Amino acid sequence: MSMLTIGAFARACRLSPKALRLYDELELLRPARVDPDTGYRYYAVEQLERARLVAWLRRLGMPLASIREVCALEPAAAAREIRAFWARVEAETAVRRDLAGFLVDHLAAMAAVPGKDTTMLELRYSAHSDRGRVRPSNQDTAYAGARLLAVADGFGPAGGPASSAAVEALRFLDTEEVPAGNVLNLLEEAVRGATDAVRDVADPDENGTTLTALLWTGSQLALVHIGDSRAYLLREGGLFRITHDHSVVQSLIDEGRLTPEEAGSHPQRTLLLKALATGDPDLKLHDTHRGDRYLLCSDGLTAVVPEHRIRELLTAGQDPEETVRSLVEAANAAGGPDNISCVVADVV
Repeated sequence: MSMLTIGAFARACRLSPKALRLYDELELLRPARVDPDTGYRYYAVEQLERARLVAWLRRLGMPLASIREVCALEPAAAAREIRAFWARVEAETAVRRDLAGFLVDHLAAMAAVPGKDTTMLELRYSAHSDRGRVRPSNQDTAYAGARLLAVADGFGPAGGPASSAAVEALRFLDTEEVPAGNVLNLLEEAVRGATDAVRDVADPDENGTTLTALLWTGSQLALVHIGDSRAYLLREGGLFRITHDHSVVQSLIDEGRLTPEEAGSHPQRTLLLKALATGDPDLKLHDTHRGDRYLLCSDGLTAVVPEHRIRELLTAGQDPEETVRSLVEAANAAGGPDNISCVVADVV
């Protein structure tokens, strides 16, 4: 067996001797031999591949505990774990980017010079919820007001009361002036109240609800999202999904185990990873432009109407009320297998 000193091995794998000593102590990368008299470490050439993998994963920012797990896997399984780790990093980075953008804009606004354009923006909106053509009752709740837009999709025997309670607990936000600097804290506190309201009306072991809501500050929209209801932004003709489904199939897509096309027919496509009262929601801020159009909807729409058709209906030139009706009609025309809830709001 060809052996390398710790210095030579460190140069070959681009890990410092100090790092190699740490990884030895953590049993992540043990030397092939330790001199019993001097304690000097020697490594086999065959260990270089594992050492280089450790170095690359550290450069990715992966914690040592996760690196140990990845190194113990076969290459295909290790690749899946690395892909899943990076998907989580990108999601967390997006949240921090949104917060940084808000802080930059907020501080810049505080330093704005007199004479700056102060054109007021407002929302024009409409909401509608439909039972669909198959379900015996409607467990969705949709709401639209001057400041609050919300869609909740209940499930379980008490799914209807759960979705209604969640939205009702947020409605006080529609009547309060919302300071931009505190909007995320305000929304987070309101969602805790909505969580308590859901637990009061439904056993979370058997029932629950998704929640996707937007809170208008007059210049920005604060988003709260948990579950697989969705929010979309239509801007300059392009349609962008601004929420990430908390579902089993979405996690499989993120990990590269499933394509978006396969997800539509997957037997676990309705299973959620978390819902209100059983997980932490996503919270973030969105800067708005005049002419933006927002869509909030339950999966009764997105499961049967493809995104290109949703975009066509959103860009058809109809006002929010007509657009909401068109979206619901499209879902029913595709069979209406689930309840359908839509909220459309224009920034004007």
